[in-house]
Amino acid sequence: VMEKALSILKKFDIPYTVTVASAHRTPERAAKLSIEAKEKGIKVLICGAGHAAHLAGVIAAHTTLPVLGVPIDSSALQGMDSLLATVQMPPGIPVSTMAIGKPGAYNAGIFAAQILAVSDPVIAEKLSAFKQEMADKVNKKARSFA
Repeated sequence: VMEKALSILKKFDIPYTVTVASAHRTPERAAKLSIEAKEKGIKVLICGAGHAAHLAGVIAAHTTLPVLGVPIDSSALQGMDSLLATVQMPPGIPVSTMAIGKPGAYNAGIFAAQILAVSDPVIAEKLSAFKQEMADKVNKKARSFA
């Protein structure tokens, strides 16, 4: 699922680090990763989690960096449990929650790029070109019906 986010980061030449942590099975590791992220120069954190899906919230509780949560469909509830656990954060601990699964991971990559583009004109230009490509595809399809 999270490969979709990585594909976007690669497309925009955004360096990234991938690791695995669990809010429930390795809470100390998750907290440490979050606390150390800013020191390592990381500017945005993307967290994918299934079932109870508290990872993004635990990460957000330990940092001031933007945290993007991707609910993953990994239970009998088809990702709804993950969505609700990710989106329902207490005041003061925001998590930007994406859609469930691959579309959400894809959008997390784009949203991370948009956050970085605020202070990086190269990424901003690549995003503009990307959005223009999407518009061009829609316009081409529309012309085929005219």
